[in-house]
Amino acid sequence: MARMETILVTGGAGYIGSHTCVALMEAGYDVVVVDDLSNGSEHAVSEAAAIAGRSIVFHRIDVADPVALGSVFAAQPIDGVIHFAGLKAVGESVAEPLRYFRVNLGTTLTLAETMASHGVKRLVFSSSATVYSPDAQVPLHEDGAAGPTNPYGETKFMIERMLTAAGRADADLAVALLRYFNPVGAHDSGRIGEDPAGIPNNLMPFVMQVAVGKLAELSVFGDDYDTPDGTCIRDYIHVVDLARGHVAALRRLAEEPGVHTWNLGTGRGTSVFEMIAAVERAVGHPIPRRVVGRRPGDQPVSFADVSKAERELGWRAERTIDNMCVDHWEWQRTHPGGFPS
Repeated sequence: MARMETILVTGGAGYIGSHTCVALMEAGYDVVVVDDLSNGSEHAVSEAAAIAGRSIVFHRIDVADPVALGSVFAAQPIDGVIHFAGLKAVGESVAEPLRYFRVNLGTTLTLAETMASHGVKRLVFSSSATVYSPDAQVPLHEDGAAGPTNPYGETKFMIERMLTAAGRADADLAVALLRYFNPVGAHDSGRIGEDPAGIPNNLMPFVMQVAVGKLAELSVFGDDYDTPDGTCIRDYIHVVDLARGHVAALRRLAEEPGVHTWNLGTGRGTSVFEMIAAVERAVGHPIPRRVVGRRPGDQPVSFADVSKAERELGWRAERTIDNMCVDHWEWQRTHPGGFPS
C-alpha cells in the first residue's frame, strides 16, 4: 500500500492554516503543523483534526529556527510545504517595518534552505493581493503591475521575487505564489474560525464582534467613494474555498515544476454596505454603525481576475456572501471570546 503524501503546514494553527489542514486531510494527505502560536491556537489544530477524523502531528517551534525546523524535516518524510507562517497586519507593519521584514523574510529563507537540504521541491506560498499597485487595472490579473504600498505587502512581494529566483536556479523546484484577496467565513461545523488578537483590522471579524456584542459599533471608513453606494468594494472569499485552492495548487505542482502565480478570489466585488446587509441577514438584527473619515491608502475598488486559477487549477470559489456570513456567525456565536486561552 502506497504511503500517503505528508504536507508540512507552517502557521497551521492560524485561521487560514487550520482550514487548509482540514482540506488537505479530506483530500487524503497526512499533515504536520509547525507554529509558534504567536498568532494561532493549538485548539485550532486539534479541532481541525477532529473535523477531518484524522491526526495531525504538531510541533510548537519558530520556523525561523533552522535547528528546530531541521529536526521536523528529519523526523518524517515531507513531500511538500504550504507556508503561512508570518506577520500579517498592514497597520502594524507600518509601525514596525523592520520586525515585519525580519520575521517574514527570515522565516521564508530558513524554510527554503531547509527544504533544499532535505530535497523537498514543492512549496505553496501564502501571498496577497497587497502586492498589486494601486494603479493596476481592475479586475486584478496576475500580470498586473506590482507596487505594494505598505511594509506587509513589500515583504510578500520580496518573498515572491526570492522564490522566483530560486525557481530559476533549480528547474525541479515547484512553487505556487497564491495571491488571495479577503478571506472570511468559517468551517460550517462552527469548530474553527477567525480569532484575531485585539481589535480586528478587517471588516468581517470587526462586524461580527459588533454583532455578538463584544464591540459597540462598526466604523465605516468613508461613504463618499466613486462606487454605487459610496463605500469601498472588495473581493471576499470563503476561507473553505481558499483552503481548497491551496490543495488544487499543491496538486498542480506535482505535475508541473516551475514558479506559478495564481489569484484566489471570487472575481466579484462586494461593498462595505452590502457586506453589512448580508451580516444582518445572517445574525437577524441590525448592526450599529457610524460613518467616519476615509482610511489612508484604501482603494475604492479591488477584486480579482480569477480566470487563470479556474483554467489551470480547475478550481473555482463556490460559496456566496450569504454562506460566508452564516458560517462566520456560527463560529462567532458559539465562540464569542475565540478559542480557549
